[in-house]
Amino acid sequence: MKFTTRCLFTAAAAAGLAVSAPAEMKTGTPAIQSVTALAFGPDGVLFVGDPQSATVFAVATGDTKGTAAKELNVANLGDAVGSALGTTAANVAVNDVKVNPASGTVYLAVTRGKGKDAQPLLLTLDAKGQVKEFKLTDVKFDSVALPNAAEKQRLEAITSLGFVEGKLVVAGLSNEEFASTLLAIAYPFKDKADPTAVEIYHGAHGRYETNAPVRTFVPYKIGGADYLMAAYTCTPLVKVPLSDLKPGTKVKGTTIAELGNRNRPLDMIVYSKGGVDYVLMANNARGVMKIPTEGFATAEPLATPVKGGGAAGVKFETIAELKGVVQLDKLDSERAVVLIANDDKTLTLKAVPLP
Repeated sequence: MKFTTRCLFTAAAAAGLAVSAPAEMKTGTPAIQSVTALAFGPDGVLFVGDPQSATVFAVATGDTKGTAAKELNVANLGDAVGSALGTTAANVAVNDVKVNPASGTVYLAVTRGKGKDAQPLLLTLDAKGQVKEFKLTDVKFDSVALPNAAEKQRLEAITSLGFVEGKLVVAGLSNEEFASTLLAIAYPFKDKADPTAVEIYHGAHGRYETNAPVRTFVPYKIGGADYLMAAYTCTPLVKVPLSDLKPGTKVKGTTIAELGNRNRPLDMIVYSKGGVDYVLMANNARGVMKIPTEGFATAEPLATPVKGGGAAGVKFETIAELKGVVQLDKLDSERAVVLIANDDKTLTLKAVPLP
């Protein structure tokens, strides 16, 4: 394994530094049963999505200062994670990768083992490029339970998380008739979480749908208003006003693109380059897409079938040099960190220039 990294700092909590946290938080060990999605909020607070318990945990990492790595290249992340946990690459799964914008620290959501023996863990990369466990004992934390979470598709009760304008947004599935939901929960957590049901037009399927979950989303301002840009399997791109996410209601998202069928979106970020904003989206079958946001405000809603696996709506380009990307996040204004699944079944985590 080859590690190349400089100026990357691990979580202050793991280093034993003092942690500031909202007064609502308590000290203890959060009862996290699974971890599939991560997101960062203010002051180094890490949101951990636990679909098994249908709960989102807010953990005060204390990781509030630092700079992103000047170089970052973990040639075999599976081996590195396995070694840190006293096991092998075959016994671990990396579920999500997020960069703490306050410090540049890279965090990993990991599952060790399988089935009933599966153990959820958080890990970081330290200043020497070593993978270390972020201990979830005696930490400041809070939590919020999600009502009526999906039972048969439990791991899809939480598919994506994001923090925008003082609210944690949770995407996933419920047991309601309109199963696809988005929850906008004020943070610090105070009130009960009630979902908003979401309906969209799915061009590849030629119909309106309410049961497919948002796979990944990013917040984005359009005309000064906050929106969620959400991507679904097979592959509608939809905009939803944040102001429409009201508890116990239903909202119809506006489909502005069909990006191709037989494809599952995996992760999204927003960045600026040359004075233009772009969405960068990783997919399991259609590569990494670069989507200019200039047409988001004026795009005509799609409401007719898109046949033959074709694309329609806002334009995009596929970044040929980014192959096998399964997770990505913005590292700084010029680079992204990407997790790549290689043909030999190994994982590579590295920094790449934003295209």
